[in-house]
Amino acid sequence: MESERAVPFLNLTVNGARRRVESDPADSLLLVLREVLDLTGTKYGCGEGQCGACTVLLDGKPVRSCLTPAASAAGKAVTTIEGLEENGQLHPLQEAFIEADAMQCGYCTPGMIVEAVALLKRTPNPRPDEIARAMEGHVCRCCVYPRIVEAIQKAASKSRSAPRGNGARRTGP
Repeated sequence: MESERAVPFLNLTVNGARRRVESDPADSLLLVLREVLDLTGTKYGCGEGQCGACTVLLDGKPVRSCLTPAASAAGKAVTTIEGLEENGQLHPLQEAFIEADAMQCGYCTPGMIVEAVALLKRTPNPRPDEIARAMEGHVCRCCVYPRIVEAIQKAASKSRSAPRGNGARRTGP
């Protein structure tokens, strides 16, 4: 008789909340986020890390969650598209994507916004070529790339003009 192996537990911090989840060591972070934690904003695209739809922040750095073992996220902060809103308010990048009409089907949008959050944290005032370079690994089949660049520039501009102190919106996760 074959004995059943116990599925290990992982302690994750996802969108600021500590979560204890059952996860096979071979499970991707994407699978755990979508299937275990029901955070479906992060999309499954190619499954090979080429399209960017599954991008999340791991300790503030963008990673392809389809290629990231869930176990490697233990002890690190995971931020998904759902974790960007604060107190019921959309993140400035989410607002800018809406204002610039920078999406059509919207499938790629969560990964692009998460990548853009990391970009603006590194480079608060990126030039269009810097934005294009940062977004290179993200595929948009609807081809709204010029509006995506516009949205990121708009969010950067709003962040620069936001008042400091009370009422200032954050630009990071």
